[in-house]
Amino acid sequence: MALVTLLTDFGTADYFVGALKGALLDVNPQAQVIDLTHEIPAHDIETGAFTLACAAETFPQGTIHVAVVDPGVGSARRPILVVTERHLFVGPDNGLFGYVYARAESYKVLHLTSREHFRHEVSATFHGRDVFAPIAGALSRGVAPEVLGVPVSDYVTRTTPAPARRDPYTLEASIIHVDRFGNCITNITRRELSEDVFAAGARLTVAGREVSSFRRFYAEGDATRGRLFAIWGSAGYLEIAAFLGSAAHLLGARRGDSVRVVIDGK
Repeated sequence: MALVTLLTDFGTADYFVGALKGALLDVNPQAQVIDLTHEIPAHDIETGAFTLACAAETFPQGTIHVAVVDPGVGSARRPILVVTERHLFVGPDNGLFGYVYARAESYKVLHLTSREHFRHEVSATFHGRDVFAPIAGALSRGVAPEVLGVPVSDYVTRTTPAPARRDPYTLEASIIHVDRFGNCITNITRRELSEDVFAAGARLTVAGREVSSFRRFYAEGDATRGRLFAIWGSAGYLEIAAFLGSAAHLLGARRGDSVRVVIDGK
């Protein structure tokens, strides 16, 4: 039984999610449909891209992921299918799969052109229902990706730049996501910064505030409410958090803000 996940900015108050599922199940009533989330902020492609990649990688090989955060629906932006070594992704060519591209070992991108696999009438405002859901249904029934489109190379990547090292002791990074707890997730991975560096002494500066404490889990050490610290999050990125509080609120920080790491022990 094929697994199909759904991620959108539709919310749940309107008919959109129900119609999306209906169009998919109309093609394959046996598909197993799983909601990743429908609470991506409206039109927020960056949040959708980050959330999709972090959640999708936990699913079994062969899972089909439908992602629709699509402010350009009906325009010249293309509907695409991304085939990686493990999964398939269906959605708009607007950067929504940027983190998927960055994390995949290999992938190809197809422009969806097989209109016979779309709904019989395609609305200019609801490609989630009329294009992406039926395509996912076809894939879940075993239709080969190559039947559904043609390869393209000029797709939108919209990848977040990697941290830049200004000198051996200074790393310039940025916040790429703020979660509902107010944790500020940076683009720093263990490739750029190790726990040994923190042990030797390192300071992060965000919004004019310095963070020099590092924790292995949120409740470790000082239990003072609102104490700022750095921690490796479950998505593999360095986060700036506050115990029982919102680091984003305390810092006045938001996505895109710069983060500077200065390594001590010169």
